[in-house]
Amino acid sequence: SCFKTLCCKGPPPPRPEYDVVCIGLTGSGKTSLLSRLCSEATDNIIPTTGFSIKAVPFQNAILNVKELGGADSIKKYWSRYYQGSQGVVFVLDSASSEEDLEVARTELHLALQHPQLCTLPFLILANHQDKPAARSVQEVTQYSLNTSLPHPS
Repeated sequence: SCFKTLCCKGPPPPRPEYDVVCIGLTGSGKTSLLSRLCSEATDNIIPTTGFSIKAVPFQNAILNVKELGGADSIKKYWSRYYQGSQGVVFVLDSASSEEDLEVARTELHLALQHPQLCTLPFLILANHQDKPAARSVQEVTQYSLNTSLPHPS
């Protein structure tokens, strides 16, 4: 009956949850990105020391994102937090110096080759596209995936 359909249907099924690790160098914008996705304020963002976990809700799923700090003192421990991940978000600053981009590329390649991550989906996010020095998508792709960086002439 119509009444039974309206009142007794029960709660909707839970949205699937996926565990994702978010990595990148300090200042690449990981914390700001996750704060925006969670509709939180992005004023007064401070670098993540250690790690933080945010549940990022989407219409059809929830991403439990483990953000790992990007400082040199923390990067060496990243792999301890990879277990159980179902995907990877690598955030890089598209307006960073060539030197920092080289470091980011090295970290990206280490992550792509890590046994716990190498079979997972990767999202490489070129952040800070609003900055004047931001590189194009083609440049970021070339810089991040090539085995050697092109040197500007």
